[in-house]
Amino acid sequence: PAPAPVGGQASRPEPAGLKREGLTGRVSRELWASRGFGPVGLSAQPRPRRPPRWLRGFSSELLPWAEGWWPSWAGSVLRRAERAAALPSSVTQSHIWPQKSPLQTIGEEQTQNPYTELLVLKAHHDIVRFLVQLDEYRFASAGDDGIVVVWNAQTGEKLLELNGHTQKITALITFPSLEACEEKNQLILTASSDRTVILWDCDTGRQVRKVSCFQSTVKCLIVLQRLDVWLSGGNDLCVWNRKLDLLCKTSHLSDTGISALIEIPKNCVVAAVGKELIIFQLVAPTEESLEWDILEIKRLLDHQDNILSLVNVNDLSFITGSHVGEMIIWDILDWTMQACECNFWDPSPQLDTQQEIKLCQKPNDISIHHFTWDEENVFAAVGRGLYVYNLQMKRVIACQKTAHDSSVLHVAKLPNRQLISCSEDGSVRIWELREKQQLAVEPVPTGFFNMWGFGRVNKQASQPIKKQQENATPCSLELIGDLIGHSSSVEMFLYFEDHGLVTCSADHLIILWKNGERESGLRSLKLFQKLEENGDLYLAV
Repeated sequence: PAPAPVGGQASRPEPAGLKREGLTGRVSRELWASRGFGPVGLSAQPRPRRPPRWLRGFSSELLPWAEGWWPSWAGSVLRRAERAAALPSSVTQSHIWPQKSPLQTIGEEQTQNPYTELLVLKAHHDIVRFLVQLDEYRFASAGDDGIVVVWNAQTGEKLLELNGHTQKITALITFPSLEACEEKNQLILTASSDRTVILWDCDTGRQVRKVSCFQSTVKCLIVLQRLDVWLSGGNDLCVWNRKLDLLCKTSHLSDTGISALIEIPKNCVVAAVGKELIIFQLVAPTEESLEWDILEIKRLLDHQDNILSLVNVNDLSFITGSHVGEMIIWDILDWTMQACECNFWDPSPQLDTQQEIKLCQKPNDISIHHFTWDEENVFAAVGRGLYVYNLQMKRVIACQKTAHDSSVLHVAKLPNRQLISCSEDGSVRIWELREKQQLAVEPVPTGFFNMWGFGRVNKQASQPIKKQQENATPCSLELIGDLIGHSSSVEMFLYFEDHGLVTCSADHLIILWKNGERESGLRSLKLFQKLEENGDLYLAV
């Protein structure tokens, strides 16, 4: 028998003139209402992985059936439906079911999107969180299964599988070889929750060295190539040489640990610990002292919440982003604040007077997860949106407040003023930064009435227009490509100029996105070369 509506309520009447297409177009209104379903409103081309709205009419008794069909979200939808029925009638449905987001969409024909072919790479058995480029044609991947895999970016061939960790990998970086060294093997460092760090040779797959004396999980790694040392960040900060010998370390810093590390001048590094930035200076051995040392120089306490992102922007500054949407630009030499931007988020007005019920608002709506940059701008992933901050003007010049359905996890700048972003919603989107056309602030009227003063523009009325244009962003982010291939959160990606785009996801997959026009040309070229070798080309001519 058909399930009854949640809470015994009758389904709401559908709006007049509702266009019913796809699955719903084959079901009459009477039959649909008799089955206890709520309003439908499915579009002709629904976005993948979104739950249909009619599932709200089911009770949690059908959870096993729903989990067999949509295991990733069915339980959450049913629980929210029951919670909606239990709330008082004064709470509007918009508090439970989010309103239609102003998400920018693009049609089937994406003329400016070059990535029309893809290769699905399977080797991992859990979430793939890290990608690192090794050279012009190779990259490595790692994730929660503790495995490191080396791939060919051109063909998608699996080259090596590195097994050595027993738990998930928490950090992955390249380890450059010495310039004076004759052997130029590509090395990488991996850290894991099993409290070990391993140095790998990616040319042979050999485990070079392993360190297992850590007191906590190492969350970040950084190589200081000029000093020929590398640092590990956990509950403390440790300095190591190329042979993986411990040179020095700090005392216990925090139970939460160091979340990010960057190198700055004067043999210093910046560590993000909770909502604090700590400046450390490395002291190299001298004639008087033959031992390494690491000194705490300064603490910066300007953030109000935990720091999620920390990157170098250029030779003059570095930038940090926090959980509550604070972006601070720091001077790289004297560590003073150069600029601060906290106005990324403009909360929409509540539809109900009861302000204490805010079930749809999440703390991560304004979290700054990642930065990228060029010579002029900083591109920030803030909640579900993308923001372009001009370093010279010290203001936001373009934004897309709802770039994705969920939090944006990674962004990267491409040539030709293009930007790529990936999100927890499983999508990868390509954007183009365009300049807006400026409108005249105060038009000059002409004609007969202007001679007598009737057409004179009211200066007071023009002031709001001036103010609006001053606050408006001079540029815009326009969607030019939408890559749908993953079924779960896309953690990060790599961009190869000649071989395309590589994405990794919580669905255990890696996808190699290819430029379809370029790949077609390469296939044609190989075909002609093959025909020429066999002599068939001259026979055809």
